[in-house]
Amino acid sequence: MKWNQKTYQEFITYLKSCSEKEYQQFSKTLTPTNYEILGVRVPILRKIAKEIAKSDIPSFLEQVKSTYYEEVLVEGFVLGRIKGKELLLQYLPTYIPLIDNWAICDGFCSSLKIVKKDKPFWFSYFTKYVQSNEIFKIRVGLVVFLDYFVEEEYLENLFALLDAITIDSYYVNMAMAWLLCECYIFSKEKTLAYLKKSKINDFTLQKTISKIKDSYRVSIEDKAIVSSLKR
Repeated sequence: MKWNQKTYQEFITYLKSCSEKEYQQFSKTLTPTNYEILGVRVPILRKIAKEIAKSDIPSFLEQVKSTYYEEVLVEGFVLGRIKGKELLLQYLPTYIPLIDNWAICDGFCSSLKIVKKDKPFWFSYFTKYVQSNEIFKIRVGLVVFLDYFVEEEYLENLFALLDAITIDSYYVNMAMAWLLCECYIFSKEKTLAYLKKSKINDFTLQKTISKIKDSYRVSIEDKAIVSSLKR
């Protein structure tokens, strides 16, 4: 099916019909965004995106208006279902700047299963986002790294990229802490050595320590070791 204005409006009408008033209020308190929030649960949005992906994706993306929070989320989930790298690369530069909150960012990144098929290429591609000076572009890169690149061959590059981040933003700092926690769980020795000499700010270090200590995958002994890193 090819999309047009009529079928796209039908999609928006259906999206609105799935909204829940209480969930809308909950989402508004949890997700700071410039988009209007309808209050549709994420599993429903993923199901909608799965069906849209069976149709003509380019014609759908041409109709997107990016008015509603859920609309932007569905767009991201649809992008995550694109199987061809070249087609996806056409849309990423225009989609990623639309991301203005942690929920769209993290949901979109977790959908990009295509990254697993060519990791060297995608690591290089998302490196430029981590090196950006825009908060959610940086977070996109960090969350992609968190989801797909906590591996031996990427650790040193990840640490170098984290040390180069100078923007002090809550959403960037928390993504860094989350990533470093996973790195610690994956490779305690290397991550511990990095944390002892890292250039990350005090807030990020403290949050990293906190996340490691909260993890059920870290032993009591290792939690005690990481506690000694407090500045």
